[in-house]
Amino acid sequence: MALNNTYDARLVQQETAVGAGVQVLLLALLGTAIGMGPAGWLTGLAFAIATWAVLSKALHRTRTRSFGPANRVTLGRAILVGGVTALVADSFESSPPVTLLVGLTAVALILDGVDGKVARRTNTSTALGARFDMEVDAFLILVLSVYVSTQMGLWVLLIGGMRYAFVAAARVWLWLNAPLPPSTARKTVAATQGILLLLAGANLLPEAANIGVVALALGTLVWSFGRDILWLWRTSRTSLVEEVAAEKVLELVSQ
Repeated sequence: MALNNTYDARLVQQETAVGAGVQVLLLALLGTAIGMGPAGWLTGLAFAIATWAVLSKALHRTRTRSFGPANRVTLGRAILVGGVTALVADSFESSPPVTLLVGLTAVALILDGVDGKVARRTNTSTALGARFDMEVDAFLILVLSVYVSTQMGLWVLLIGGMRYAFVAAARVWLWLNAPLPPSTARKTVAATQGILLLLAGANLLPEAANIGVVALALGTLVWSFGRDILWLWRTSRTSLVEEVAAEKVLELVSQ
């Protein structure tokens, strides 16, 4: 049994290594196509190494025996996001290939609706897979906000940084770590962030319209986070009151 566990673990780790290799291949293709500079190469390689290291550690910690079809789709999305990241980094040195950047991002966004369906249909939904999917989404939004901010200003970075600010705050205020109830509105807002940022980044609309699109993305995101934080705060206060009441009851009974 121990040999089987080791063998399965190696197979899973091999899939993450293949993903890193495909990421490097994509970077080579992009480099050949557009003559990508050092910033794009270094950023893309750093993304590939970080993704491989973090994912491998998570798989080892959870002792996952099979990577699963849904995670393969998410890994493919991560590879595309790595390409987008490299292109955005390269855009600080030279004019970005907007068509290529939009194409990679569009495919990554389309596949965002695929991995969840695959997980449900194959009955392979896991907490690791959900977290992997969420982190890929969050990083793509961060990268897109960086790209759009070069055109509209630093305020756009609030979109990409909000989720990471929430995670950092949760380390200080532990009540933010409580599980949230399912919400269609939350999922809708999260799904539209990438679409709205991509639309603005593609420069298909007049400047005023692009600003309006990004402002809409930021406004809905602030509303979504604000609603969730308020719910978590109220829940934590209710739990605290219940704990205090329970302690008082125990004190009265013990007397």
